[in-house]
Amino acid sequence: MSAGYSYTLTRTLDVPAVRVWQAWTTPEQYEQWAHAAAGSVEMDVRPGGAWKSTMVTPDGGQFPLTGSYLDVTENRLLVTGMDVPGRTSPAVMTMELDEPDAGRTRIVLRQTCDSAEERDLAEQGSNMLLDGLSAYLAAGTGA
Repeated sequence: MSAGYSYTLTRTLDVPAVRVWQAWTTPEQYEQWAHAAAGSVEMDVRPGGAWKSTMVTPDGGQFPLTGSYLDVTENRLLVTGMDVPGRTSPAVMTMELDEPDAGRTRIVLRQTCDSAEERDLAEQGSNMLLDGLSAYLAAGTGA
């Protein structure tokens, strides 16, 4: 993607990259922290593999999401495409993992959107994901 409205979010978590990867790519773990409806998450984590989930909003609303994995490097990189009604190409989010220190992982999320409004909504959603992931991993769940 070239021109557009981008955001980058960075967090450092006190767990190894393998734990972050497992939480993000294992359906049973993902649904526990990512505001997904129970039993709605399916993941085929490989380039070209599909994913889907039904997200639950704070007010109890539900909306289905689908997409595919565009690039996968275990414990390091996950590039995800999300199907968006009315768009000919998927919305792409990149997650990079790096271990600057033993047992600590820096997670970087990046996305470029078509409008400032779309970027603001995507950034808000990504912050919610990172908050949920951080709380889930800090609690030692799924270890």
